[in-house]
Amino acid sequence: MAKKWIAAGLLIALTAIAIFQAVDKKEETGVKSEAIVDGLKPGVKAPDFELKTLKGDTIKLSSLKGKKVMLNFWATWCGPCKAEMPAMQQLSTEVGDDVVILAVNIDPQLDVQGFVDENGITFPIPLDVDDKVNALYQIIAIPTTYFIDSNGIIQDVFKGAMPHDAMVQYVNDLK
Repeated sequence: MAKKWIAAGLLIALTAIAIFQAVDKKEETGVKSEAIVDGLKPGVKAPDFELKTLKGDTIKLSSLKGKKVMLNFWATWCGPCKAEMPAMQQLSTEVGDDVVILAVNIDPQLDVQGFVDENGITFPIPLDVDDKVNALYQIIAIPTTYFIDSNGIIQDVFKGAMPHDAMVQYVNDLK
């Protein structure tokens, strides 16, 4: 019986040490647990990235400074992502040259080209092959859309499928 108590005590002590080290590591890197749970917040500079698009072009977020950016994260298997794509396509035909719609695909190993062809998507589809941009933006649910102003600052974040009228409103609210 005493051996069981000692083993339980050791297990609790090891768990406490592991938790302490994890919290300590987050504080060292400046990452707060709230940010990991909730993703990037409005008011922060959008992290820069460079990705190849489905068409083979290279797109770098920082090269879009001066433009408003609707940055969407999606996957081909995601029902809500599929539901909002027609509205994004419609918006892409309505906005001017000062707005860029980027739909970062997080499952490029699947048939992204087939999905794009089937849905008549014409806006850029960057492919997050190494899952680095997904991690950089702390995506925990898809679709997630960041609205980035012409100065590169995140103004709003929308999680879930977005209707066309909401997309229009968020884009119009950008500076």
